[in-house]
Amino acid sequence: MDPVPFALNPPVGISGMAVYLPPYRVDLERWCEWTGNDPAKTRAVVGHAFRMPGSDQNVYTLAANAVLRLIVQYDIDPRRVGYLAFGTESSIDNAAGAVIVRGLVDAALVAEGKPALARDCEVPEFKHACLGGVYALKGGLRYLACDGRDRQAIVVSADIAEYARGSSGEPTQGAGAVAMLLETSPRLLELDLAMAGSASEYRGLDFRKPFLRFAGQTPGTHGHLSDLPVFNGKYSTDCYTDATLRALDAMFARRGGLRTAYLRGLAAAFMHRPYHRMPRNAWAMAYLAALGHDAAQGDGDAARELDGYCAAAGVSRDDAMREWHHGVDGCEGDALPVDAYPVTSAVLKVFRKSDAYEHVVEGTLQTGSDAMMEFGNLYTAALPAWLAAGLDDAAARDVELDGRDLLVLGYGSGDAAEAIPARVAPGWRDTARAIRFHAVLAGAVDLDEAGYGALHDSAASVGVQRSNAGLVVDRIGTRNEHAFQDYGVAYYRYLGQP
Repeated sequence: MDPVPFALNPPVGISGMAVYLPPYRVDLERWCEWTGNDPAKTRAVVGHAFRMPGSDQNVYTLAANAVLRLIVQYDIDPRRVGYLAFGTESSIDNAAGAVIVRGLVDAALVAEGKPALARDCEVPEFKHACLGGVYALKGGLRYLACDGRDRQAIVVSADIAEYARGSSGEPTQGAGAVAMLLETSPRLLELDLAMAGSASEYRGLDFRKPFLRFAGQTPGTHGHLSDLPVFNGKYSTDCYTDATLRALDAMFARRGGLRTAYLRGLAAAFMHRPYHRMPRNAWAMAYLAALGHDAAQGDGDAARELDGYCAAAGVSRDDAMREWHHGVDGCEGDALPVDAYPVTSAVLKVFRKSDAYEHVVEGTLQTGSDAMMEFGNLYTAALPAWLAAGLDDAAARDVELDGRDLLVLGYGSGDAAEAIPARVAPGWRDTARAIRFHAVLAGAVDLDEAGYGALHDSAASVGVQRSNAGLVVDRIGTRNEHAFQDYGVAYYRYLGQP
């Protein structure tokens, strides 16, 4: 299949990536011993471990440490940066956001004898569940394509995923940040917004974080409040699948052509990743739906392949197509809708046993996947972290990716999704090797049951070593007087390069 030309000339995209993870690690095999869960099932469905922030870290320090790492690793002149966007759903200030990250980065740069970020740098924050980072990325690309063509942009995604003890989400926690350098004529990855697809639909009971959850909480160390979501797991999974299919529909409406040929021709795809199995199921469903579309357009090969899976599952192609077209129902009052995909889930079970599944799903999603099993769900940072891990992995294995097509698929609960075509830039390897993903994973501090409990339940530092590098929370203001107020405002310290 001949590559489709990208719309912008010169193209815009990513010229560098840096990942910051807090050092505190929970090994899921040990977690299973503490909680009585099945380690084999947890490993297969979720992964190997997740990361947690220390008591002196918050989402702004995670983000700022990632930006500092990006500036150092790629020798960026901060004065050229005209746009610093922040994607997160863990923001703890309803007025300021990205400008806090800017302030922390500036303080560290000055401490290192470097110039601060440009004074005319824009500092927007983007929020939509786990999709906020992708919206920030799109904002940065549009900035470069319009009024910032001679500048650079930095986009950072950071989050802290917390779930209640004993909940189904507990093993899918995580924390971390990914910063990306954006430029025209990018050195790593070109991104084509002109051919991208979007989808959104309000899902009231999918996954929410109403402020009422904070009512009555007593702040823990350094002002920490538990940020436990309100969610309905099976419904959320159906919403993820539905939004993925709709975003791909919108993308293919712009591209045209056979959908299965495009999906099979990708060098790799990278998706939002709450846990290991979820993107695999959605991507497999997307391929089956693509077969259905192409079969309806008269493609005999697609019809024969899909009909074979349907026959083995004991369902009809028409019933499967109806489910894909109908998608997920909304919530009526306070009740959840029925399972959206009973028929096509049966087809999916058959497809998983096929050779095509190994190529189209496992082969397409494998790049960087093993490393991703090490640190859990990063919400907005999960997709860019997988992209960073994949490009680092491909460079380490000397994979031939120059000019190859990739697909970037973002998702945010509630729900919304983005499908963005990407192409690997010529000479990308040196830029990818500078990501140094495995160095990021090194030096983890494994928590015991007591340390995990202390950090989870109160963000206390009992039995947990304090941070010795990077930007940290020093203290929280307590004054609420007529002449001076700083109640709840964080003060920070810089301890040296993270």
